[in-house]
Amino acid sequence: MSEYTFMKGNEVIAEAAIRCGCDGYFGYPITPQSEVLETLELRQPWKETGMVVLQAESELAAINMVYGGASCGKKVMTSSSSPGISLKQEGITYIAGAELPCLIVNVMRGGPGLGTIQPSQSDYFQAVKGGGHGDYHMIVLAPASVQDMHDFVFLGFELAFKYRTPVMMLCDGVIGQVMEKVKLAEFQPRLTNEQIAEKYGDWATTGKPKTRSRNIITSLELDSGRQEKFNEKLQAKYREIEKNETRWEEFQTEDADYILVAYGSSSRICQKTVDLARAEGLKVGLIRPITLYPFPVAPIQKHLAHAKGFMSVEMSAGQMVEDVRLTVNGKVPVEHFGRMGGMIPSPNEVLDAVKRFMKQ
Repeated sequence: MSEYTFMKGNEVIAEAAIRCGCDGYFGYPITPQSEVLETLELRQPWKETGMVVLQAESELAAINMVYGGASCGKKVMTSSSSPGISLKQEGITYIAGAELPCLIVNVMRGGPGLGTIQPSQSDYFQAVKGGGHGDYHMIVLAPASVQDMHDFVFLGFELAFKYRTPVMMLCDGVIGQVMEKVKLAEFQPRLTNEQIAEKYGDWATTGKPKTRSRNIITSLELDSGRQEKFNEKLQAKYREIEKNETRWEEFQTEDADYILVAYGSSSRICQKTVDLARAEGLKVGLIRPITLYPFPVAPIQKHLAHAKGFMSVEMSAGQMVEDVRLTVNGKVPVEHFGRMGGMIPSPNEVLDAVKRFMKQ
C-alpha cells in the first residue's frame, strides 16, 4: 500500500536509500545537504535493514569507502555539496575507470571556492563534462521536486548497476531544502552476493569460487594498447547510454516560438514563466532535461523547425547553454539568463529576459 508523507528533499534521499535496499552510505556533513546524513543517523537503518551508515573523516575517505563497497557489488552511495564534490573527484574518476556502480548526490551551493551556502546550479560543467581526469562520463540526473529526489535514488542505482557506472544526482539547494508531499516506495530487501551475481553479473570481489578465475577491480592498465581498447569500450558504453537513457519533459512546446531550457528548480520557475507568457499571448514553451548526461538533443532539434530561439535558464553564469548551442548548431539564436552567488530568479525576471530576447 502506498505511503504518503511530507519531507524535505534531503530527508527523502535518506529515506529512499533505506527503502531501495542500499547497503551503505558514506558521507561527510556540509551545508546544504547535511540532512541526508543526519536523517540516516536518526533513522538508524542498521537496526532495520543492516545498512551501514558512516560519517567518514573527510570527503576523500567517504568516496574511497564507496569505491571499496562498490567493488564488492554492494549498493553504496555518498552525498555532499559543491566543494565537497570537488574533493571527491579523484575517487569518482577511479570509480568510473574501474567500472563500478554507485550513486553520488550533489546538492549544489554557490561558488567558486567556499562560496555561499545558498542554492546554485554552477556545478553543471563538473558533473556533465567530467570533473576528474580522463575520458569518462557519469549519468547525471537532475531532480526538480522532492518526489524526483525520492524516485531518482531508485533510478540512479538501477542505471548504475545496468551500466556499471557512477550515477550523479545533481540537485540544487532549493530542491534539497524544500518540503513537499512525497509518495514513498515499498521497501526492497538488500541483495545477497548470489543475487548480485545473478542479476548484474559475476564481476564483484566477493571471494573466488572454484568455478571462475579471480575478479580484479582496478583502473590501472600500463599497457597502452590494452588501455586504448578499454577506453574504446567505455566510449561504446556511453553511446549506448545516450541511445537508451536520455530523459526529458516538455511543456507547451508544440507551437512555441521561443523555448526555455531549464533543469532542477529553474525548470519550475520557468514553468510559471511559460504560464505568464501565454497569458500575454506570447508563444513560449519549456524543455526540462531530466538527464543532463546524456543531454536531450532530440527534443531541441525537433523544434528547430518552428522555434525562433532558445534560452537556457540556469542559476549560473551560463554552463548548460553551451550544450544548447552545440545542439542548435547556429540554426537559430540561443541566449542565456541566470542569477549567480545563491540568487534565485523570479518567473517575472525570466519573462522580462524572454521579452528582451524577442526584440533582438
